[in-house]
Amino acid sequence: MTSVPVELGDNSYQINIIANLLSSDETSQLIPKSHQYAIISNQQIADLYLSSVKKLLPDEAAVTVLLIPDTEQSKSLTEFSRLHDALLEAKFNRSSTIIALGGGVVGDLSGFVAATLHRGCNFVQIPTSLLAQVDSSVGGKTAINHSSGKNLIGSFYQPKVVLIDPQTLKTLDSRQFSAGMAEVIKYAFIEDSDFLLWLEENKKAISDFELPVLEQMIAHCCRIKAAVVSADEKEKGQRVLLNFGHTFGHALENISGYGVLLHGEAVSIGMLLAAKLSVTHNLMESQFLQRLEQLLVHFNLPTTIPNNLDAKELLASMYRDKKNLSNNLQLILPHGPGHTESQNWDADETIINLLVEFGADK
Repeated sequence: MTSVPVELGDNSYQINIIANLLSSDETSQLIPKSHQYAIISNQQIADLYLSSVKKLLPDEAAVTVLLIPDTEQSKSLTEFSRLHDALLEAKFNRSSTIIALGGGVVGDLSGFVAATLHRGCNFVQIPTSLLAQVDSSVGGKTAINHSSGKNLIGSFYQPKVVLIDPQTLKTLDSRQFSAGMAEVIKYAFIEDSDFLLWLEENKKAISDFELPVLEQMIAHCCRIKAAVVSADEKEKGQRVLLNFGHTFGHALENISGYGVLLHGEAVSIGMLLAAKLSVTHNLMESQFLQRLEQLLVHFNLPTTIPNNLDAKELLASMYRDKKNLSNNLQLILPHGPGHTESQNWDADETIINLLVEFGADK
């Protein structure tokens, strides 16, 4: 077992990365003891792993299973309210435990429910997608979407523990795996210069699902994020750098319609847009843009904007992003692997031209 601490004082917890975690009796000792549990998942994940998770819980505990549709549209006020109704009807209280079993949609929605039910109850993350394992399950960001933008309604609420089983990636479809790799590649540019070279050297082993390499990759990403979150829990400083590619990406998701582009696919395009902006303004050498694009292409990630998206609509959506300060865009721009900075940006015509260059309609 690899254990990564997230140091947040009274809200500290461990990320435990354990092969075959869901079939290990030792895992049950890592889950908070409660008289009631709710497992929130979707049908596909429940069919694969629900029975294994139930076996990890105390025999005497009451277990409620709540399934949500397997789509980004589940991060809605409608589903948020429906889950609250079900939990309150089952008489859940602050000592009860909510377990998120699934990918980022399940984790984001379940976490926001846990944060708001009786102003907070126990929360456990069991992420089953690569994107959730390396990113969204760690750090306490919980949210639902609004028609104005992605993740605009939510809170910071830390889990009691994160339990990661890399074996679950073997049942992940190839598109979802690729989407998760976008977040992995992101870490190479924002925090760790050596990690870019490691990814380039191990990209075939990663694509071949070699378990030891996957475990090493997941653990490394979790250590990076844990260190950033421990230093800046509420995203008031360096944690904002984790959003490299996300201001562009969230706009792409919003304007294309949630679920048309997977989050990682939108981030892939967003990182290239930000990197091209950096190169154009002499903030980064062009070789790093080329290396970024080569990795994205290797993992079958998109590198252009769907041509039915309007550049001005995308820009307007970017201005609704929650990270913006004052009336300017806040963009995360890379200067090279391990060196990324947040910059205020008000040159709208430059952004419009960049979006058009990458395929948007003018």
